[in-house]
Amino acid sequence: GTRFRPLSFEVPKPLFPVAGVPMVQHHIEACAKVPGMKEILLMGFYQPHEALSRFLVSAQQEFKIPIRYLQEYAALGTGGGIYHFRDQILSGGPEAFFVLNADVCSEFPLQEMLDFWQQHGDVHSFVMLGTTANRTQALNYGCIVANADTHEVLHYVEKPSTFVSEIINCGIYLFTPAIFQHIGDVFQRNQQELVLEESSNGWQRAEVIRLEQDVFTALAGSGKLYVYKTDGFWSQIKSAGSAIYASRLYLNQYSQCHPERLAQNKPGGPIIRGNVYIHPTASVDSTAVLGPNVSVGKGVTVGAGVRVRESIVLHGASLHDHTCVLNTIVGWDSTIGRWARVEGTPSDPNPNDPYAKIDSETLFRDGRLTPSITILGCSVTIPAEVVILNSIVLPHKELSRSYKNQIIL
Repeated sequence: GTRFRPLSFEVPKPLFPVAGVPMVQHHIEACAKVPGMKEILLMGFYQPHEALSRFLVSAQQEFKIPIRYLQEYAALGTGGGIYHFRDQILSGGPEAFFVLNADVCSEFPLQEMLDFWQQHGDVHSFVMLGTTANRTQALNYGCIVANADTHEVLHYVEKPSTFVSEIINCGIYLFTPAIFQHIGDVFQRNQQELVLEESSNGWQRAEVIRLEQDVFTALAGSGKLYVYKTDGFWSQIKSAGSAIYASRLYLNQYSQCHPERLAQNKPGGPIIRGNVYIHPTASVDSTAVLGPNVSVGKGVTVGAGVRVRESIVLHGASLHDHTCVLNTIVGWDSTIGRWARVEGTPSDPNPNDPYAKIDSETLFRDGRLTPSITILGCSVTIPAEVVILNSIVLPHKELSRSYKNQIIL
């Protein structure tokens, strides 16, 4: 989660709250709905720590399904991790299993992928979820060329340099145990190459396997790999700015699947515009105006006359009277003084292009900070009556004046 700093300093990126719940809980919820789902395994390179253990315990109780965390001894790539833990994955004798990247937000049409796989009849085939991007943005993703009738993947290229296809890989797959044979082939090949190279840290390099470049590129055109195209929402969550966009997509979905999570206008309550999530323990003044696309975490205090839109306010933060917070992530336990204005520039996809995706913006362009979402790290104090614009403030800073387009270290 390096591009997710300074927020990933405090919590592993998959536990960062998007639309009021940890990012990876949306994945778990989708998996738990699939009939016959036996267990959920989280894999990663994070040290198992308190926040993760707490999350696993509460998620198991809520979704009534065993959830375990398997820690990689080194970062093994998107295929190396599942190959390393293949015995754990296969221990229950599964007919098939899903693999989901933690940093995507989606409607997760898992049941539809399962139906599609069963209709195709070949028990040894694999399915990847695809969606449509526009021609220029497709180059930033894995591109899929498929047979229009059978949906078989004929050609796969990860981040091509020229246009290949507007169907892109969503990072959500349905595999059968047969996939390990293909990943094993890559592992063997890597080992042979290392023997020839005699490189010093060879033991680790053979284990690092990328599903996209190493496995899918080889599987394409072999009749084993199919694409299921979705028209539902999908986005990557690479940078902190994209978390606000993902939050909007999920909040939008809540009206169908979790109406209880959306705040309503009530007498004596704050003014709600559009989709807003407010944690039950937050205290929000009745004269505050929130929304659209706002998520307010645990124990947050929002004072009189505060205006918040297109923002995530994390737990324990305090917004004093008459502050204005727009396109901002307010870090844990941060404080914004009275009449202060904290504002960022949204990095949303083009609203007029139905296939536009969020751009993975670089932090700097021409030596200058690209205007984007304003991020306050944890325990940041913003004084009264200042303006903070397009800035990133690292944790535990106490500011004394206004800032614009800066990273405050």
